[in-house]
Amino acid sequence: MRTIIMNCEVCQLKELEVEHFEIREVLRCILHTIVFHRALGLVRPKDVDLELFEITYVQCGDVEVEKKIDEKIDHFISWVEKHPNKKSQICLSFYEVKSKQPSWFTNKTERLYWEQWYLNLNVTQHPKSHLGKSHHSKVVIDPGDSGASEERSSRRAAVEASLREVLFQIIKFVNEKKDHVPPISEGVIYFPYEITIPRKFQ
Repeated sequence: MRTIIMNCEVCQLKELEVEHFEIREVLRCILHTIVFHRALGLVRPKDVDLELFEITYVQCGDVEVEKKIDEKIDHFISWVEKHPNKKSQICLSFYEVKSKQPSWFTNKTERLYWEQWYLNLNVTQHPKSHLGKSHHSKVVIDPGDSGASEERSSRRAAVEASLREVLFQIIKFVNEKKDHVPPISEGVIYFPYEITIPRKFQ
């Protein structure tokens, strides 16, 4: 299959500085929000409240979409654990698959990318943070000194504010950028998409 990137709209989302235990919730929130806003057909919207932040986002209510996104997040978390304190980038790409004119020997298809979203994360390790089980985004709070607790609360509020900015950035982009979206085929609910991880910056 040949890959072509022409007239592809690109959205670079604001970089988020997160801790390890926040990765899963943050990525679920962003990736599901993008996929939901690019859904075409009949979906069953499902509101999801984040456990770590006072934010509610919407999923498509599709088990296969949830599974695909969770698998990619698992891969990303594994990469982060092997490359601590590295900035990284996840790309969510939407594309069309088109068949080329078949020849005697081949029946080739082309993958035409028409939109790409870059999620930029800086995963930091803070010694005062107590990590819970990353698979469930739980936080273990140490009732120790109040200074550390206030610092955690302040940092959490900053991450929440940045995450809200990213969500507004997504909504603004999908509302303003429409001309490049391919024609809708009858019966199609989702455009084909892929999630690639990660890109590392020195």
